[in-house]
Amino acid sequence: MSDRRESGRLKDVNQRRVLDKATRLRRQKRQLDALEKDNFQEDPHANLPFANKKLPQFDANEGNIKKKKKTRGDHFKQRFRKNFNALLEEEQLNMPEPPNYVTANVPASKFPERKFCAVCGFPSNYTCVSCGARYCCVKCLATHQDTRCLKWTV
Repeated sequence: MSDRRESGRLKDVNQRRVLDKATRLRRQKRQLDALEKDNFQEDPHANLPFANKKLPQFDANEGNIKKKKKTRGDHFKQRFRKNFNALLEEEQLNMPEPPNYVTANVPASKFPERKFCAVCGFPSNYTCVSCGARYCCVKCLATHQDTRCLKWTV
């Protein structure tokens, strides 16, 4: 009788679904599209009024001298804030000829692509067998498998 211990990680790998490169790229594209869709929303807190009440014990003037309120243009900056798409359109109207944001580009890098951990952002040497995400250590692998691996697909 051979009571050899087996690696739990190897048994788990055999049960996991492994994606090919094309599926990984499609999944990554879907995730990026979902993030981009989130980026273009208006700020939900933009129209909330600010509370200007101060407690007397924390007032710098200690309640003795009343200051005149100063009006600034900050109110209009907060109220009429533009999103990224609006800023791009405005720039296109003001500067139709290059260089501008849309026409700016750089040549390809001479150095190889740097790979970073999908969990913590440190440089990574390892790749998830199932989904192809990068991780740097066993702790990040466990976090990835618990929270990110083959989840959140649209």
